[in-house]
Amino acid sequence: MLPLITLEEHYVSAKAREASPEARAHYANFPPHILTKLENLGDERILDLDKGNVSLQVISHGPGNLSSPTCAAINDDLASAIAKNPTRLAGFAMLPMSEPAAAATELARCVTELGFVGALVENHLDGQFYDDDRFWPVFAKAQELGVPIYIHPTFASDSMMEHYKGNYSDSVALALSAFGWGWHAETGHHVIRLFASGLFDRFPRLKIVIGHMGEMLPFQIDRVFAVSERWGERQRSLREVWRRNIWITTSGMFSLTPLACLLQTTDIEHVLYSVDYPFSTNEKGLQFFKEIEKSGLIAEKDLELFAYKNAEALLGIKARSS
Repeated sequence: MLPLITLEEHYVSAKAREASPEARAHYANFPPHILTKLENLGDERILDLDKGNVSLQVISHGPGNLSSPTCAAINDDLASAIAKNPTRLAGFAMLPMSEPAAAATELARCVTELGFVGALVENHLDGQFYDDDRFWPVFAKAQELGVPIYIHPTFASDSMMEHYKGNYSDSVALALSAFGWGWHAETGHHVIRLFASGLFDRFPRLKIVIGHMGEMLPFQIDRVFAVSERWGERQRSLREVWRRNIWITTSGMFSLTPLACLLQTTDIEHVLYSVDYPFSTNEKGLQFFKEIEKSGLIAEKDLELFAYKNAEALLGIKARSS
């Protein structure tokens, strides 16, 4: 069995809840068994890795708009946990995106001092996307360090929620704004905004990762390629940016149909296995990996790339040899 590396895998620090009433209220709604797994960075997490044949798990914290000192404390705690299991765990930094200069500094500290392999950031900051160039010091630092920024879905802001309300209950609106639609559509939307803003011309070596089979973009990408050609002069087309600057994981989606679409639109070297632990189980991920192997959709050397080699190349990490 091939070793597996996973990239969109989560945890929660008690320091986040202590620092933020919003975080306390958010995590209070989580099922107890999920919250227990989110909080554990020790033996239970390692046991769950073994159940899914996960060689190395890259861990990130979220959600939450937290201050620079709180993010630093959370990153320090994650680094301490990784140090106890350095062959099984790696880290994405949590950044204070409301303080872009501080976020860039914290990214540099996490990579150069703590050994983290990049950062995971929420898809927007209270409804503001990162095409605003006040956020660009973070992308500049990521390019300088040669590490990726993983853009992860987050909950709709109050102003965004109005778009999802309709002739149904607020619980349906919440689902539509989040895991039922909006998380994915808004993250795909964000990637296109970043291109339209000229971000990738300014930072041509920038590495962006998105999850969930490409956040709806693969199905639409040929149309968006064509439309984006009308948006004025660019040093590089969206097609080239898609090929060179965007990596996509399968996190949280276990269906061959969207995977087939992803593979038809994206080079295999930019497609990576992931689980979305603990919201999805490593066992479910492993079952899907076996289904992919049986289907022949990804095979032979490409299957090795997908399972772990692409992650090794992107992040500078190493799967354990079996």
